[in-house]
Amino acid sequence: MMRGLVLGLVWLAGAAVAEPVTYAFEWTGGGGYSVKGALQYDSAAISGPFVLAQDLSCFVIEGSKEGEPVGRWALTMLNEETSWRLHFDPASASFLVDGEGIWMPQAWNMNGEGNDCGKDGFGFNIGNAAQDICVDNRLIFESQVAPGEPFPAIRVEGFDFPGDACNAPPMLSLLTR
Repeated sequence: MMRGLVLGLVWLAGAAVAEPVTYAFEWTGGGGYSVKGALQYDSAAISGPFVLAQDLSCFVIEGSKEGEPVGRWALTMLNEETSWRLHFDPASASFLVDGEGIWMPQAWNMNGEGNDCGKDGFGFNIGNAAQDICVDNRLIFESQVAPGEPFPAIRVEGFDFPGDACNAPPMLSLLTR
């Protein structure tokens, strides 16, 4: 009896272990600009239909123009001055875009005016005017595409996140390992 109870509790504990879910994505903008990146979240932490900015454990974006790097931003760069909104729909494996019921569904280190990604900084935004990027606190008009353009992602089993892309796990969680 006791052995069965212990095995049952071990099984339940295993079932409660969260599954990290990772998606990679690539956005193609105007003027030869593009953004590549990835996100990761704990599947057990999602309480609604969308993955939100605060649900992420890892996130990184890297921008380029015609293959040459123009900037990057990662989750550990987040601070109280960062514009940071993210709405991802895991059911459709896509980011919400304008016209899907959420005001400015994406603001990744960039506000709607494109003037707050930081000195030497980089950001991405989807609002009601366009999907576009910011470099060095300047909106890059040339990068703009229509605000309702679909923005899909692909679920991947592994992604080599750079060190600054992931928040450290809470220290108490290390005690269970």
